[in-house]
Amino acid sequence: MKIVKAGQPYIIQSNPDGKHKYFGWPTVARLKNGVIAVGSSGNRLRHVCPFGKAELSFSYDEGRTFTRPTPVIDTPLDDRDCGLTPFGKDGLIVTSFNNTVAFQRSVLKMINKNDDYIKAYLDTVTPEDEAEYLASEYVISHDNGATFGRIKKSPVTSPHGPCETRDGRVIYVGRRYPTHDDRPDGDVIECAEMDENGDFRVIGTVPSIFVGEKKAMSCEPDTICLPDGTLICHIRVQSYSGIDLGLFTVYQTESTDGGVTWSTPRQLLGDKGGSPAHLMLHSSGVLISVYGYREAPYGIRAAVSRDNGKTWQTDLEILSEAASPDLGYPSSVELSDGSVLTVYYVRTEKDSPAIVMGQIWSLTE
Repeated sequence: MKIVKAGQPYIIQSNPDGKHKYFGWPTVARLKNGVIAVGSSGNRLRHVCPFGKAELSFSYDEGRTFTRPTPVIDTPLDDRDCGLTPFGKDGLIVTSFNNTVAFQRSVLKMINKNDDYIKAYLDTVTPEDEAEYLASEYVISHDNGATFGRIKKSPVTSPHGPCETRDGRVIYVGRRYPTHDDRPDGDVIECAEMDENGDFRVIGTVPSIFVGEKKAMSCEPDTICLPDGTLICHIRVQSYSGIDLGLFTVYQTESTDGGVTWSTPRQLLGDKGGSPAHLMLHSSGVLISVYGYREAPYGIRAAVSRDNGKTWQTDLEILSEAASPDLGYPSSVELSDGSVLTVYYVRTEKDSPAIVMGQIWSLTE
């Protein structure tokens, strides 16, 4: 199969006239009322800074235009990622996560940035603020994103959030929080289920991934429920700090019992094939997984499966020749004419701030 693009990539979220110009880690979803929503961590200064917030934009014309971003999660910490999960009749879950002040200070030191603006803000965040807000966070709307309840905490985190199963359950496969704990013994992918009160409880664990005798880092999974109830999960797999396995790729695992047990993950892409992924089932029956490619030429790619994830055709190009490897986290939604809108973040120039863009495309033989 081949990808046929419809027009050029176009901007969905940006802030060209402000100081806080960086937008990253988006998710696109069709809400239960038919509106298309895009969420990202927006109005940031850079990849790691304390000003990130989960922001939503809405399209009422099948993805051609979007409203300006509006924050729905904005804690004193750096709120990163923005997952979207429509569920039930009119429900919407928006997910994010954040890091400690100490971690943010360590990043400034690592990149040798003496940024007084950021440091002055971090000085205002108290230990009490961290105790209250440090989490894998989420908020729930019961009116398609018009209003939201209080911030809640999840035991797991992933960039694009939970998924709704065919029987109406909400399943959240993610890395056990905190995600900044870069140690093999603290790295676990778990499956949680939402109860009637909107709280998540862990029900299963995905087997760890080893290359020889060395454990690989597993993080940022995305999960979809097929028509027969099978859950398919694509996991970002890479090396730990100080343990070079030469990996930045996607592994797949499946569950046939609602997320309690999972198959041994198997590698789908080449060792540097790209990650993280997002899964979408097209109305034609084709399963689509999109992912960022951070080797030159940098870009966004897709894998497609006609047999419910048993075999895949990989490395179909949605975007190529991007200016920087600081890109990715794509996700997709089917439009009313059967075409696909894939949303991702990217730098249009090497030193420009990242923004959220979209590309409409179709599959052809």
